[in-house]
Amino acid sequence: MNYRKNKFLKESFLNLFLSKLFRLNWVIVFCVFLLCLIGVAFLYSAAGGQWNPWAKSHLYRSIIGIGLMLLIALLPPKFYNNLSISCFILGLLSLLFVKFFGQGSVQRWISIGGFNFQPSEPIKLALILVLAKYFDNISKIDLQKVSTFLLPIIFILLPGIFVVTQPDLGTGLAIILLGIAILFYIGIPLKIVFLSFIVVISCVPIIWNQLYEYQKNRILVFLNPQSDSLGSGYQIIQSKIAIGSGGLFGKGYLLGSQSRLNYLPEKHTDFVFTLISEEMGFLGSLILIFLFCFLIALIMRISFIVDTVFAKIVVFGVGFLIFLYVALNIGMVCGLLPVVGAPLPLISHGGTSLITVLIGIGLVLSMSVHNKRI
Repeated sequence: MNYRKNKFLKESFLNLFLSKLFRLNWVIVFCVFLLCLIGVAFLYSAAGGQWNPWAKSHLYRSIIGIGLMLLIALLPPKFYNNLSISCFILGLLSLLFVKFFGQGSVQRWISIGGFNFQPSEPIKLALILVLAKYFDNISKIDLQKVSTFLLPIIFILLPGIFVVTQPDLGTGLAIILLGIAILFYIGIPLKIVFLSFIVVISCVPIIWNQLYEYQKNRILVFLNPQSDSLGSGYQIIQSKIAIGSGGLFGKGYLLGSQSRLNYLPEKHTDFVFTLISEEMGFLGSLILIFLFCFLIALIMRISFIVDTVFAKIVVFGVGFLIFLYVALNIGMVCGLLPVVGAPLPLISHGGTSLITVLIGIGLVLSMSVHNKRI
């Protein structure tokens, strides 16, 4: 009797597992897999046709991350709802820890057992989850009250300010922009928007005086790269040269002269899009941008289909986070934005940002798989 019962339970669990697996949005999974492969290919190129030191590690991390993404997709949204506050508190504590005990020339990393990770990346997902949980319990009537948005604004500013003071101005502002986008998605009253705009404009001189010298230089060089062509402006000038030299069809895979001759710094992290543009040209860059836009559109479409406020905010937040990564990175390497530490998602070398994005997409898939209307 017990044998039959155990067999029935195993078969029921297997059937449930397979039903959830079949409900996965495999188009999103394929896009993620393709972007990770592109990352491996161009990190191989960045190393001069060598697997080490970047391509192999990116491949291993991608395999682990995609497996984690699929596992996260099979767990119900309620599980993440219950964990949201704990994740946010843990994220804040990690940012406090890195402030005093962080590793690196600037304290942005935590080292545990030989593995380094950057707390400013996963805190973005924690912020999305805690805002989703908060607004999931707010009625439409309460959304018209200014007091309703005081706590979410604190949620947004706390990690943003912690990261800015590391110092990491670009990532800190990205966290704040992510939070603001979610508030707009929910429907923040216009009077709060206007009041916040006036406060920010009024504080610009104070903010400018609080910036570090290198941060001021980045902004000034963004306005005029030639003002320090061998210093702060070197990266962006070489990036523009590499992108322009790619022409329409590029120089060919593994044939990028700017990267081969090491004129292009950080070609494996923040400036990997420049390497792709040089070798694949304008058309190759457009195809990559289209692939990102397609992935973001698929994610945003799910945000309009899922049936709970929690799921809607989580899906929108992850979609906007990927958009923010792509827009900041491509805008930076093209000289349209100041140079900030913004990786190209799923392609740039960097374990923390890669795993963060894959976990975020896993959350999106979870909201989709367990939604009754899909």
